[in-house]
Amino acid sequence: MDLSIIEKDQYNIGHICTRLQCKRGLADKRAMRFVDAHGNRTDYSFADLERESSCFANILSGFGFVPQDIFFTFLPRMPEQFFAFLGALKAQVICGTMFSNFGEDALLDRLLDSGAKGIITKKSLLRKITRIKHQLPALQYVIVVDGDDLDGEGVYSLKTLVAKTSAEFDAPLTPSGAPSVLHYTSGSTGKPKGVLHQHGSILSQSMTSTAVLGLKPNDIFWCTADQGWVTGTSYGIIGPWCLGVSQVQYGGGYDARAWMRLLEEEQVNVWYSAPTALRMLMREDHEIFENADLSGLRHIFSVGEPLNPEVIHWGRSLLQHDIHDTWFQTETGAIMISNRPGVEIRPGSMGIPVPGMEAAIVGDGGELLPDGELGNLCLKPGWPSMFITYLNNDEIYRQKFRNGWYQTGDTAKRDRDGYFWFMGRSDDVINTAGHLISPFEVESALLEIEEVAESGVIGAPDELLFEKVIAFVNLHKRFTPNTDLELKIRLRVSNKLSSTATPQEIIFCNSIPKNKSGKIMRRVLKARYMGEDPGDTSTMEI
Repeated sequence: MDLSIIEKDQYNIGHICTRLQCKRGLADKRAMRFVDAHGNRTDYSFADLERESSCFANILSGFGFVPQDIFFTFLPRMPEQFFAFLGALKAQVICGTMFSNFGEDALLDRLLDSGAKGIITKKSLLRKITRIKHQLPALQYVIVVDGDDLDGEGVYSLKTLVAKTSAEFDAPLTPSGAPSVLHYTSGSTGKPKGVLHQHGSILSQSMTSTAVLGLKPNDIFWCTADQGWVTGTSYGIIGPWCLGVSQVQYGGGYDARAWMRLLEEEQVNVWYSAPTALRMLMREDHEIFENADLSGLRHIFSVGEPLNPEVIHWGRSLLQHDIHDTWFQTETGAIMISNRPGVEIRPGSMGIPVPGMEAAIVGDGGELLPDGELGNLCLKPGWPSMFITYLNNDEIYRQKFRNGWYQTGDTAKRDRDGYFWFMGRSDDVINTAGHLISPFEVESALLEIEEVAESGVIGAPDELLFEKVIAFVNLHKRFTPNTDLELKIRLRVSNKLSSTATPQEIIFCNSIPKNKSGKIMRRVLKARYMGEDPGDTSTMEI
């Protein structure tokens, strides 16, 4: 493990990504070029990151935040996202990040469970927080990045705060095990779980940024992931900046021509994206790629869901580059298994473990399974970016470690040459466009609709999204299905949870299969949808 980024036992992520880079002579080097949705460009040096993040650390300290208090960002991709994230970590405040498309229920679940003391957001998103704030007794400080005059107790203008706050801050000496980043991930049978990491995770993130992504000091890096996702923090913030590498951040959405212009004009050397985005690019006119000058591009990587062999072939044909699949989880904090430069790509395979990691296929009884046999994908615990707990859920955390292995919840097999092949989830969690969706959360949102008596939600294969969300809905007898009701259902889920959780298909039915204890039998629903044998149904209620 490379310890060169650690200075005198200082593991503070915010300090390493800003002050340490300045001390290394990189103060004037461009750390980030932010390109907004209209193509306007603003450059920020490492000195700028140091100043802005230190100012934010002082703001939190001035409000009385102490180490291990919890603060969230609720922002789209914008410069303040990075300043607030690094500033909170400098002050040893635990920083959580949330997608800006989250609805009120998703916000409430996370803010209430974590006991968050503060949050930063935009005026356009403020109303979502305002409507639930009375249910959040711990939430004392709401900082708004835009606007000067703000109404509401505990609501503050960032511009006003910055104007009266010092930009000098010395991060306290932070041990490796100090809590750092908080991400919530979905389960199949309950509320989202808070995955808590430690400052020492930076060792894994720096190592994989060099050993897997191949980042070099003078590279331009672009990670398309939103900071609400672990990829967007581990590799959209920590990985490149702890190494002093410049990156591009784009504030717009998916746009094939804009993306190709960005790769070309910014001379991006290493590009990290997601299979769904790459599959969307595959559907575009070939001339977009044939006319693009990608001579500066050295490597392309993908993360979030299995990478189809067809995407690899397309990349070789139209982009003249291999696309390297990488695998990790919110809980692992950094890339664990990957295809990478110098390692033969076997299309459809996750690749091989990264240096220092031990992975295995383990049976339900804890036995190691032979090559070629399907089983539980497990990792040997102890890597630096391994999560340290599920917040307020230590018992569930302990259940993830059995027989000396971390149980990933994925099923896979390994071939005789040590390559791993993802086969599916061992639970009901839905992976749609790289986002993990809890069927339980969607079912709960559906049951709040007056017309809905019962609901069951599954994931089904999809060529673009990998999995799409399918909702089976049984209505109360006085209601009948219609297109207006379908629209109402979709809007309710989108507003309550997020647009990514919105059902792609709604199937009205007369009943939802349950077992004798009342648990929804999602495998039966999936078999019905896929036209397959549902298997043993002896436990179903009559």
